[in-house]
Amino acid sequence: MKIMFSAGEASGDMHGANLARALKALDPDIELLGMGGSQMAQAGVRIVYDINNLGFIGVGEILRKIPFFFRLRTQLLQVMQEEKPDVLVCIDYPGFNMRLIEKARAAGIRVVYYILPTIWAWHKSRGKVIAEHTDLAISLFPFEAKLYEELGARVAYAGHPLLDVVHPELTKDEALQAFGLDAAKQTILLMPGSRLQEVRGLLPVMLAAVKEIMAQRDGVQFLIPRASTIDASVLQELIPADLENVHVASGHVYDMMNISTAAVAASGTATLETALMGLPTLLIYRVSSLTYWLSKILVHIQSIGLPNIIMGHRIMPELWQDEVTPEAIAADMVTLLTDKQAWQERHEAMLSVRKEMGEPGAVRRTAEIILQFAKENHSA
Repeated sequence: MKIMFSAGEASGDMHGANLARALKALDPDIELLGMGGSQMAQAGVRIVYDINNLGFIGVGEILRKIPFFFRLRTQLLQVMQEEKPDVLVCIDYPGFNMRLIEKARAAGIRVVYYILPTIWAWHKSRGKVIAEHTDLAISLFPFEAKLYEELGARVAYAGHPLLDVVHPELTKDEALQAFGLDAAKQTILLMPGSRLQEVRGLLPVMLAAVKEIMAQRDGVQFLIPRASTIDASVLQELIPADLENVHVASGHVYDMMNISTAAVAASGTATLETALMGLPTLLIYRVSSLTYWLSKILVHIQSIGLPNIIMGHRIMPELWQDEVTPEAIAADMVTLLTDKQAWQERHEAMLSVRKEMGEPGAVRRTAEIILQFAKENHSA
């Protein structure tokens, strides 16, 4: 059997890699290929397009790259025609994958969508497209499964895969040594995102906040996890040489969270990961003016952070657009560094997210569902 993937971001690469390993464990002879990154490659996926070449964010930015995405879609469709996979598994990345599934279905390829578009935030028309052009939608949340079922999609609920993978692998002492950190200092984790444009837009304001924090508080160090989609030279270019207490590391991101006192994170999967680790976090979101204007028209929710959406109210503070300033970031971080009660309250709020999300085992359940679906198609 042969399964093809389409993942377009670092989080999709991570989910694709975990899913690939689970599929290989269930069927060592299965052939895996598709669009992805280094993590999927390490998990045994033959990469036909490397997502390190993707660095776009937001509606406005993607609009300017439409010709590129047309060419990429054509390239992946050609691979499908040549390889004839039993199923195409699209992982998140709806701006691209929702158009890919239409063409794939028209070409006779069966489609599974994993990490579904957030139709509770964006217009439900996305859900209608999924229902029409997807053979199976795999949902992460019970409320999400119900929404898609109401729109006519065939849905399987498997739970959230992060429950399987979000945990430290090192002791705190081992992690501090691995990242070159001082055990006597408090650590703030800076997570500017996994897309190049996102990092270039958010990291400078984070580093300006570092200087604000240093002016108010001694004994603080900062740690930046480098996403697999970001070249080390980009961070070297953006981080001033005089910020000697800012450290960059790769891998073991959950160990980084485990030794940190607080985090500043770009909106996205990272905020759910820090919540599952119980790490008090400030969410920041800033894009181009065009993208923000369009989002104000299209998005109909009060919070954009997944932890806040899951809990139904804002447990993780959010700074949007012009609110994202060094002063605002520093003020929140200094409070968490100095006020034990404030830290404890946010810590407990973060931990409540894990309780809300159900039982682990989602990755294996998802792999079993996809494998059974692929077998049905293979024998048909």
